Amino acid sequence: MADHHPTGIKRWLFTTNHKDIGSMYLWFSFIMFLIGGAMAMVIRAELYQPGLQFVEPNFFNSMTTMHGLIMVFGAVMPSMVGLANWLIPMQIGAPDMALPRMNNWSFWILPFAFTLLLSSLFMDGGAPNFGWTFYAPLSTTYGPPSTDFFILGVHMMGISSIMGAINVIVTVFNMRAPGMTLMKMPLFVWTWVITAFLLIMVMPVLAGAVTMMLTDRHFGTDFFNAAGGGDPVMFQHIFWFFGHPEVYIMILPAFGVASEIIAAFARKKLFGYSSMVYATASIALLSFIVWAHHMFTVGMPIAGELFFMIATMLIAVPTGVKVFNWVATMWQGSMTFETPMLFSIAFVILFTIGGFSGVMLAMAPVDFQYHDTYFVVAHFHYVLFPGAIFGTTAAVYYWLPKWTGKMYNEKLGKIHFWWSMIAVNLTFFPMHFSGLAGMPRRIPDYNMMFAAFNQLASIGAFALGLSQLFFLFIIIKAIRSGKKAEDKPWEGATGLEWDALPCPAPYHTFDTPPQVK
Repeated sequence: MADHHPTGIKRWLFTTNHKDIGSMYLWFSFIMFLIGGAMAMVIRAELYQPGLQFVEPNFFNSMTTMHGLIMVFGAVMPSMVGLANWLIPMQIGAPDMALPRMNNWSFWILPFAFTLLLSSLFMDGGAPNFGWTFYAPLSTTYGPPSTDFFILGVHMMGISSIMGAINVIVTVFNMRAPGMTLMKMPLFVWTWVITAFLLIMVMPVLAGAVTMMLTDRHFGTDFFNAAGGGDPVMFQHIFWFFGHPEVYIMILPAFGVASEIIAAFARKKLFGYSSMVYATASIALLSFIVWAHHMFTVGMPIAGELFFMIATMLIAVPTGVKVFNWVATMWQGSMTFETPMLFSIAFVILFTIGGFSGVMLAMAPVDFQYHDTYFVVAHFHYVLFPGAIFGTTAAVYYWLPKWTGKMYNEKLGKIHFWWSMIAVNLTFFPMHFSGLAGMPRRIPDYNMMFAAFNQLASIGAFALGLSQLFFLFIIIKAIRSGKKAEDKPWEGATGLEWDALPCPAPYHTFDTPPQVK
């Protein structure tokens, strides 16, 4: 139970404490983030100049595949689950998560899943080399033998995600403190509840897709084999029916984080709380009916293109509501710019840039030109890196005093922020221009005309990688020798009442719900 604290290795192996499990998720996701980042460094080193310098084209393709899979399933998603484990019980006044043993199990599945995936690097034929979207027939007919390990790894990740999502839903609906109605919950909890429903609905779709891949490879079925009456395009439909909501699974909890931090450092109540909840739910619902905007070039009917184009542009409406509310919250607030607030403001600005390029990609005639170019790479990295990664980083800085009782070095935090901010833009902004000029993605060699933009992107990428090592240094330094955090670490910041609890926060049940002052 929550107040049982075994020591040593047993504490981590068998813990049912939501805080320990949250910490394990966060450390695991950071390790995966560094591994996936190292693969990105291989990609950017190869692309620093035209020609083949360092790696074989097949290994380059393996790196792009593994980088995408590890960042999505190993870095971003576990980091969000880690935040959920730490924060949701504290924010709703619950003593722990509702299903603590399942919580432990859902974490420990992940290291084995990713060991399976990474072991494929050492197998005959190499790691999967068909892109993180693993389109058939590249992955079914032509995939290397390691594809089967990849399929099993994806199944295990899916099981972990579904169990984590069930835990969040049961906890929030059954364990809220007396008096805490749904519309009094902190926005981070709301975004995670909606995310959990998305997970439960789309992870089985991914499981179905990889199971059909497995039977196509070994059991004589022809789901995706045109020669046997199957349809390779059907794979894309199934994958993106999972894949598009998955994008929002990665970003919605970061919306919740930004909402809490911006309100705290503006010293104001969040503007338009209920509209934020409804906007989040609208984004989640719309995410189910836009999947085919990833596949405008497959030759769908004009009516289909029109439907998916309009539905995609509709998502900009609730997203615009959220951006407006964040700006309105800051408007005339007594703002200070500590590191969490800097990361949150950067999140809003850069995510909005990613949103603008998304609206461009939503237009079918234009998408024909952009499809499979670096413009798409620039778009989703502007959404995901400043979105999910900056969101998680802001959360770590903001709640670290609450988690550890120690304060990080504010000057170092600001250096990390500016370093990351410059590096992110230097890495991904030039990719827009490469893509508009026609540079294809996932290709290790390219025309001389793209050399300057690629050099800028590679320099930015290495700077970005170093900034994350600097972040690791800041966190370890804070935990080992940071100053003791005060009971209210953010001077004057209005937030939830549990901000006034001693650091680190004890187990606590509210008699009355936490209110924004």
